[in-house]
Amino acid sequence: MVQCSVCNTTSGYISQELGVCLRCIRERPEDALPRAMRAHRKSRIAFGLPERPPKDPDGLPCKVCVNECRIHENGIGYCGLRKNEGGRIRGVSSERGKLLWYHDPLPTNCVGDWVCPGGTGAGYPKYAYCQGPELGYKNLAVFFHACSFNCLYCQNWHFRKETLKPYTRSVDELVADVDKKTSCICYFGGDPVPQTPFLLKASRLALEKKKGRILRICWETNGSMNKHILDRMMELALKSGGCIKFDLKAWNEDLHIALTGVTNKRTIENFARVGRKIMQRPVPPLLIANTLLVPGYIDEDEIRGIARFIASINPDIPYSLLAFYPHFYMSDLPQTQRVMADRCLAIAREEGLKNVRIGNIHLLV
Repeated sequence: MVQCSVCNTTSGYISQELGVCLRCIRERPEDALPRAMRAHRKSRIAFGLPERPPKDPDGLPCKVCVNECRIHENGIGYCGLRKNEGGRIRGVSSERGKLLWYHDPLPTNCVGDWVCPGGTGAGYPKYAYCQGPELGYKNLAVFFHACSFNCLYCQNWHFRKETLKPYTRSVDELVADVDKKTSCICYFGGDPVPQTPFLLKASRLALEKKKGRILRICWETNGSMNKHILDRMMELALKSGGCIKFDLKAWNEDLHIALTGVTNKRTIENFARVGRKIMQRPVPPLLIANTLLVPGYIDEDEIRGIARFIASINPDIPYSLLAFYPHFYMSDLPQTQRVMADRCLAIAREEGLKNVRIGNIHLLV
């Protein structure tokens, strides 16, 4: 049991590190958010990352993501990848990145496998090799070692151990591993957003290499990228039969900041931007959404807000509610209860969504 440092309520659904309850985050953000940001500072200092996005008025600007860092001399950006050296941005580029990759046999555990061509054959024969799961084919899973958010419950938090290490991999190395049985590439992490120049070039080269054969380009992302970068990502996904999978972490902005350290305004704007392109290629779905059901914080009201927003764009957008497993700075919270997941599923349907499911069922208690 943990006591909220704002209202003194005691509950098993308050994270010790976060230190504040959901009600105070929503109703007293002026008191709750400064306490929450202490946890973010602590979690970033532990890995040598900037405590907050640098905003030096004389610094070099980076406009890749919502943080829009202005990096001072010898300083690094919030993602930890770009450094101001002698008045020039150094670090990752369109040629080199911080990442690893591996082949994953299809169908795989991708967030969108229940609606995508690799898992279902959607879009056959233009975008899929067969009318069902693409058995015998592979996904090239590309994991990036950085992120534009700082989620205190990050399920893949170990990437932070790699962000500042002095190594990079080349775009040519990655593309060389796109073989005859590779039918899709999925970028995830961390998050692909901080390294979008790299993945955009890699995608173009891979599509040229596989010209005349199926190769879908997909992303799992927090959606915080510059809108012009998003447009280029959408173009690649539309052309190839791929999708963009948005992780909609919270609806309430104050709650989003408390959990991730960053606003969700850009994510919401970008989701709607992709939504306007859906009818250019209804099958397979261009846009997919998911939300992690974090006990004590992502409740029915959050799911109602997110589901209503998605339905207002297009009620056919696939939406997954994912079970939570305790991780990182919120490892003291319980796993998601089945009854909670079922309630959220019903709410999403009440709000008009036609294509909703519960994912990670094996984690429910």
